Amino acid sequence: MGFPDRIERTVQLGAPPAKVWAALTTAEGLAAWFGEEASIDPRPGGAAWMGWSDGSAVAMRVERVEEPRVFGFTWQMKGLSEDDPRRTYVEFTLEPSGAGTALHVVETGFAQLPEDVYQEEYDAHVGGWASELGELAEHLDAA
Repeated sequence: MGFPDRIERTVQLGAPPAKVWAALTTAEGLAAWFGEEASIDPRPGGAAWMGWSDGSAVAMRVERVEEPRVFGFTWQMKGLSEDDPRRTYVEFTLEPSGAGTALHVVETGFAQLPEDVYQEEYDAHVGGWASELGELAEHLDAA
């Protein structure tokens, strides 16, 4: 049997799509809920980066920008060398929902990972999205 390749989450956020979009596509927005530091060139092919106080960082590449509805990027998995071309793809889809936003997040590409990296990364991302999306909701509620 093959590895699961996809993580999907949908959250209802109290903020309008424009505020959610800014939280996903600006350095200030990303640093407020996802990383502790961030930089981003929010256009297809643009570079992005997030870092944390423990010294860890992740490089990203913006792949899809359809403002204000779809934003996608690829990023590297921790268990792979920096020159390994394999990445997972994360896509956010925003839909107006009442006074807020329904945010759908899909991350794919785990099945391409080597067996020794796959389980740790897949499990970390399953838990990570639950935690990070909670932080996004808290950030938007406080803003």
